[in-house]
Amino acid sequence: MTSKSRIRNKNSEKMKREDSFSIRGKTVSFTKQDFITCPGKPDRMGSFARGDGVQFTLYSRHAKKVYLHFFKHKEDGIPIVSFPLSAEHHRTGDMWHIWIEGVKHGQLYGYSVEGEYNPKQGMRFNKNMLLIDPYARAITDHFRWQEGGAFSYDIHSLHGDLHPNLSKDFPLASKSIVIIDQDGESCPLTRPLNHAPQDCIIYETHLKGFTVDPSSKVKAKGTFKGMVEKIPYLKSLGVTSVELLPVQEFNERENTRINPFTKEPLQNYWGYSTINFFSPKESYAFTDVEGGQVREFRDMVESFHAAGIEIILDVVFNHTAEGNEYGPTLSFRGLDNTIYYILDDDKRYYRNYSGCGNTFNCNHPMVREFILDCLRYWVINMGVDGFRFDLASILGRDQMGNIMASPPLLERISQDGVLSSTKIIAEAWDAGGAYQVGSFPGGRWAEWNGMYRDDVRKFWRGDENMAGKFATRLTGSSDLYGDDGRTPLHSVNFVTCHDGFTLYDLVSYNHKHNEVNGEENRDGENHNYSFNCGVEGETDDEAVLALRRKMVKNFFGTLLVSQGIPMILGGDEFMRTQGGNNNAYCQDNPISWYNWELLEKNKTIARFVRKMIAFRKEHLILRREHFFHKQRAHAHHDPEISWHGVKPFSPCWEPHIKLVAFSLHPSWSDDPDSEKGISIYIAFNAWNGMINLSLPPLEKSKEWFRVVDTSHKSPEDIRSLGDEAPLDEKGRYSLHPQSMIILISKKVREL
Repeated sequence: MTSKSRIRNKNSEKMKREDSFSIRGKTVSFTKQDFITCPGKPDRMGSFARGDGVQFTLYSRHAKKVYLHFFKHKEDGIPIVSFPLSAEHHRTGDMWHIWIEGVKHGQLYGYSVEGEYNPKQGMRFNKNMLLIDPYARAITDHFRWQEGGAFSYDIHSLHGDLHPNLSKDFPLASKSIVIIDQDGESCPLTRPLNHAPQDCIIYETHLKGFTVDPSSKVKAKGTFKGMVEKIPYLKSLGVTSVELLPVQEFNERENTRINPFTKEPLQNYWGYSTINFFSPKESYAFTDVEGGQVREFRDMVESFHAAGIEIILDVVFNHTAEGNEYGPTLSFRGLDNTIYYILDDDKRYYRNYSGCGNTFNCNHPMVREFILDCLRYWVINMGVDGFRFDLASILGRDQMGNIMASPPLLERISQDGVLSSTKIIAEAWDAGGAYQVGSFPGGRWAEWNGMYRDDVRKFWRGDENMAGKFATRLTGSSDLYGDDGRTPLHSVNFVTCHDGFTLYDLVSYNHKHNEVNGEENRDGENHNYSFNCGVEGETDDEAVLALRRKMVKNFFGTLLVSQGIPMILGGDEFMRTQGGNNNAYCQDNPISWYNWELLEKNKTIARFVRKMIAFRKEHLILRREHFFHKQRAHAHHDPEISWHGVKPFSPCWEPHIKLVAFSLHPSWSDDPDSEKGISIYIAFNAWNGMINLSLPPLEKSKEWFRVVDTSHKSPEDIRSLGDEAPLDEKGRYSLHPQSMIILISKKVREL
């Protein structure tokens, strides 16, 4: 059939007899409804408008036959029409394709695929499973496989040979949605902002949790639209980029555990279990229009761009929601299991470098293309500015699971023409033992710097032998990135992130408290390098609370004067707490939701963060593109950085020392501070005693002025630009216990 034809033709009765099947006891045949079809051509994956119809294209190398089904409602188990795709007419290479006239935007569809069912050989085809199109740009939020559907094997043979499931799962399955762009396909509404990395301040947040609590006071709580309502707040804070935890479609209800105290079911709240990589999450959309999540997401990005704020997506290409050998068959497993996953030697089982049951076969050529197509789509069609790749070391494993020296996928992403200006950030480790912080391959990749997090925490906790490591982290981690042509901008610095304690909990708990997660407190990181300031958890002791506030300011101050790209965990700026839970992945409730009443309660901390961000933006030397090469040994050189101790130019790196001090001296012709002759002096005291500092000398016309002293109460903890405070004693400063200071040089006549 090389030309257009109608399903209703002289062969229709034969097709009907051969392709009838039973759904829950009912015999169903292909409808006699008229549709004009032709095989089309496989030049683009997924479903997309072509002429007065829609082209459908699917990849499966080992399939023997493919069926495309249309549905009217997402709960329907019986298709309104089904199209059998034969190898003779609808297959080119490994591509299955059909063009259908008159298909409208919003049409629900899915595939079922015939092929060998032999789990011991990795083959899991079962035409009774309705499969999601991997390239679907929206799917229905209709995940009910816990009710018994979506398993390609008979669940009664769970521990045997996994006999095939002979029951149709169509009523329980999610459906793909045809999306026909009216205005975003050929002319995107928005384009990536591409802020220079050195100017970026990233704000990591969960999209739903950011606004779902009633205290957010937004109308569209917990949605893309709700995020837009908080843009004025984010803009006032000064962040340049918002990094969203996964917003690609996942199932909140896949978690089978319960809260042992309330007996309520726990959730998959964070979303690190992707079902479909092209689809924005339907439940995050305020609109109830089928497929409306695509436009609402795009509108959100456009609104953020209008405010000058980038959107970075946390993407999870290391595994999928299909889980281990006993997991559901939703899409990839039923389309071509041996292609999409890294299988064990016994192909019934999956190699599990993700810790989530399966590992995506990222460096198979077709899977590589799929991932690249997906990334390009989010940039070209949706306007996003970059990606943070969860467990990114998996993207560098070969088809046997081995770490590759030059992984083709990582190189392709870093060199791709469309992605060349986007931000690509690696979580440079995985659950299989790979830890590549400082050595992640692929060229221009930035990395979440886990060593920065740990060393900064240890220094402020007062651990010994940390001064030198702390100084290295402050200056961009040259030990990690300085020996192969990389720069401080390869380091994404953070003290806290979604995975672990919030910043307030970091200074309020010595131990994790994850009992409500239903795993007897076994889950979550044990090595947190935290310090509870004298009391575990909540307290009314004002001395303890004052120390916690000071420590929070110390961490923010450290982060925002460090070379590299700073990342703030959302809510830390007003001391959001999770009650000591350092693994709240399953807590879709007030434990994880942002309590915006804390913004008023802790407004002095939020003020400190806003002004520290403004200070960083004001001084170019805090945002260097390259490492410091000149370091002053004595006062007569002209370097950019000088190290100090209690006395100027006399740093001490002995194990017991808990003081780090340095001064910055801009010398670039294009740095306004250089033209003005401005220097900056910064000192950190992690000791529990006072340190009397002698300050480095300045020219006769200049004096040191105080910008920051975290031991002071607001508003004296940080002064505004132009309102810096003169020192009580010129040339000296008493640095309080467990605090930091920032001084700036000014000409006396400027007073």
